[in-house]
Amino acid sequence: MRVLITGATGFVGTHLRRALLSNSGWDVVGTTFPDKSSPLLDPTRESLVHLNLLDREATWGVLEKYTPDFIVHLAAQSHVPTSFKDPWQTLENNIFGQLNLLEGCVALGIKPRTLVVGSGDEYGRARIEELPLTEDHPLHPENPYSVSKVAQDVMGFQYHASYGLPVIRARPFNHIGPGQSPRFALPAFASQIAEIEAGLREPVLKVGNLKAARDFTDVRDVVRAYHLILTRGQPGEVYNVASGRAYPIQQIVDQLLALSKVPITIQVDPARYRPVDVPVIYGSAERLRRDTGWEPCIPLAQTIQDVLNEWRIHVRNAGMTSIAATESRAQGGE
Repeated sequence: MRVLITGATGFVGTHLRRALLSNSGWDVVGTTFPDKSSPLLDPTRESLVHLNLLDREATWGVLEKYTPDFIVHLAAQSHVPTSFKDPWQTLENNIFGQLNLLEGCVALGIKPRTLVVGSGDEYGRARIEELPLTEDHPLHPENPYSVSKVAQDVMGFQYHASYGLPVIRARPFNHIGPGQSPRFALPAFASQIAEIEAGLREPVLKVGNLKAARDFTDVRDVVRAYHLILTRGQPGEVYNVASGRAYPIQQIVDQLLALSKVPITIQVDPARYRPVDVPVIYGSAERLRRDTGWEPCIPLAQTIQDVLNEWRIHVRNAGMTSIAATESRAQGGE
């Protein structure tokens, strides 16, 4: 079985490639743009293709060349603050890239089972009595990123309804884990703590809104859900991928500080606040559980520990590289 994964070298894409390649019978074709260096996890069963999904002819060419049995569409601009700074780029990238992908399937007469990845952010804010949110809850996007995800979501359904493409949609809530960009909350905190422990910055953790509460799931559980949705999900259906509970950002910070090797104080940074921030949100994954048997397995405490340890290694390796470069210059190496 051949699966085409767009955005394959990103945070989620890398974990998904690893998960699929750990199962026999899967060959992976991954797309990456911009050209992001990433080692192949299994050169005998995997290839990476440089592709800008906004280039219609190139996108159709990849579909024609590889004729995938499955598609997982992950490529997107996924950073909410960036979507406020440049809403047009977010909308263009996320909507038109997917349009070229689905139009290519129609034009070529192929019908791969396709997973369109939306977001729990599509729901917007909700009253406490409405939680946990199910897939039937109205969509009230409150930022350009979530607007683009609503468009991708309903476009996926439209191509299923209009052309019979076996498109399945997912609405993942917040997912965290090793490999995530420090533009996001947990790795942003963890990277600061690792640098503080290494003596590279003052012992002050800069934070944004700690009162917000989010539904966090480990990315390794999320990609396992994607695998199950892709193979067992119902075409035309939409599935929440959620833990079913809300964790305050304050709890994330408290657990990280408890793991720190040095005393650290907290400083609120107004620049880290979003223009619009939903106070509390969490979802129900009952439909996903019913159709696929999925359950999240990795506890939040393990995810936090894994991310902090990853950043400790990253900071230590960066320091060793800097020392090696300094010694090389001292010896006339540069």
